[in-house]
Amino acid sequence: MREKNRAEFVTKYSKALIIVALVTVTGAVYWPARNYDFALVDDHGYVSQNPIVQSGLSWENVKWAFTTTAMANWHPLTWLSYMMDFQLFGLSPGAFHTVNVVLHILSSVVLFLVFEGLTKRRWESAFVAALFALHPLHVESVCWISERKDILSTLLMWLTLGAYGRYVQNARWT
Repeated sequence: MREKNRAEFVTKYSKALIIVALVTVTGAVYWPARNYDFALVDDHGYVSQNPIVQSGLSWENVKWAFTTTAMANWHPLTWLSYMMDFQLFGLSPGAFHTVNVVLHILSSVVLFLVFEGLTKRRWESAFVAALFALHPLHVESVCWISERKDILSTLLMWLTLGAYGRYVQNARWT
């Protein structure tokens, strides 16, 4: 009887357990990044020596974010996220790194939820999300402040895929 109760528990709460496991394991792997400093490559142009980012969020800075190609890129959401980080935490490299880690964890969880919702295959979706979360190719994106653009674009991609999947399944815009 005890085995049956355990099996029912796992079946009933497996989605929540998978999410908790994804958050825990991914957080544990990337948590040391909070102790890292600004990188000598690009972080100065994006954050540590950027007077616009360091002046925080303002209407003028929002306009700048949407019109600039500073650092040879047009990525207004990245600029706005740096400004918000500075507004909230000041010039603390650990805070910028921590936000990257949190965004990557969120992206991994969203990936799991989207794939599970599209395929109805929970454990396979969990495997894909874990592989994404822990793959060594993501270390640079998560641990380098300047690569926030990669983390944000990936999160938005998973959210877009999920929205499209819901639309296809429901055939309604709502």
